[in-house]
Amino acid sequence: MAENMKAQVFYEGEKMGLEEIPIPEVTDVDVLVRVKNCGICGSDISYYYGLSPLGTETGKGPLVLGHEFTGEVVEVGAVAKSMNLFKPGDRVVVNPVQHCNACYACAAGNTNLCANLYVPGVTANGGFAEYCTSRYTGLFRLPDSVSFAAGAFTEPLACAVYGIKKLEVEPGQFVAVFGPGPIGLMMVQLVKSIGAGKVALVGTRDYRLEAGKKWGADHLFNVKDEDSPYFVKDLKEAIADLTHGALADRAIVPTSSNAAFEQAIDITGNAAILVHFGLPDEGDVIHVPALSTHTMDKEIRFSWLAPLSWPAAIRSISEGLVDVESLTSDTVPLDHTVEAIRNLKDRIGDPTKVQVTP
Repeated sequence: MAENMKAQVFYEGEKMGLEEIPIPEVTDVDVLVRVKNCGICGSDISYYYGLSPLGTETGKGPLVLGHEFTGEVVEVGAVAKSMNLFKPGDRVVVNPVQHCNACYACAAGNTNLCANLYVPGVTANGGFAEYCTSRYTGLFRLPDSVSFAAGAFTEPLACAVYGIKKLEVEPGQFVAVFGPGPIGLMMVQLVKSIGAGKVALVGTRDYRLEAGKKWGADHLFNVKDEDSPYFVKDLKEAIADLTHGALADRAIVPTSSNAAFEQAIDITGNAAILVHFGLPDEGDVIHVPALSTHTMDKEIRFSWLAPLSWPAAIRSISEGLVDVESLTSDTVPLDHTVEAIRNLKDRIGDPTKVQVTP
C-alpha cells in the first residue's frame, strides 16, 4: 500500500486545500478505513468558515474535517484483531463520537458527555481523505443491503433518533418539526413511522418544505417568504385551526434559530413536550414565557449527539423506516470539497445533502 494519501487539510477559516499527507498509522486500538462516502455536515461548514472552533487544543488545524463516513476496513489493530471484531474488506460505518468507556459519564450510559471524547473530523483527522483511522469501538459493520452512500447518513440519523426518543411521540399526536434540512426531513420520516397522526413542517425555503411533503409531512408552513404558497403570517393561529384549538402535542427544532424554538413554545399546547435540537451560538438566550409554560405543564428538553442510538439508526435505514439516500442532492470528488462547502453555505442549486467520495 502507498505511504501517502490525498486529503483536504483545514488550517483556519477559509484555508483548506487538497494535499498529500501520510496514511495514518494504526495503533493497537485503531482500525484503518478506506473512506467511501463522507457527508458534509453543517458543522463542517461552520468549521470551514471559522464560525466554530475545532476540538483541538488551539481550536484550529491542521486537521482533516469530515465525520459522517463509511468505508472499507484495510488494517486492524491488535486489540480488535485479538477479538476477531473486524477484518480487511469489512464494510463499516464510523460513529465519530468515540467515548472512553472509563469515566463516570460513560459508566452511567451518558456516552455523549464522556470526559475523554475522540472525534475523527473534530479532534483528530476525519473522513475528507482517502483513509482514516477509527478507534475499534467506533465502528459498526454495515449491512449488505445498505449502500456506502446510505450508510454515511447514520451519524446524523442517530442524532435524530436520540432527539425523537426524547420527544416521546404517542400514536395520533400532532407533531411540529421546525427546519426542513436533512435532519428535519429524517425526523419527519421517523415520527410518521412511530405513529404520529399529523406532522407539520415549518421552514423558510419552499423546495425543502416540498421535499418534506414527499417524506410524509401533512402540513407545510413557510414563515418567511410572503410569496410562498405555504406562507402563514400567524403560525399559532394556523395550527390552532388544524387542531381545533389544542395546538401541537410535540415540537422538535432541528435548527439553531432561537426564533424558531421560541415559536415552537408558542404553538404547543397543554402537556406538550418540546425538544431543542439545533446547536445554538455561544451567548444565545432562549426566552420562555414562564407563567403559560408552567400552567400548561409543558416540558422542554435538550438533545445532544446520539448516545446509545446507533443500532436503532442502522436498523431504521436497513429496514426502510427512513429513506436517506434520496436526500442526497449532489456527490462530489475529494478535490471539489471546498467548492461544495461554499455552495452549500450559499445555497447554490437548492442543495439538501452533499457527499464527498474520496
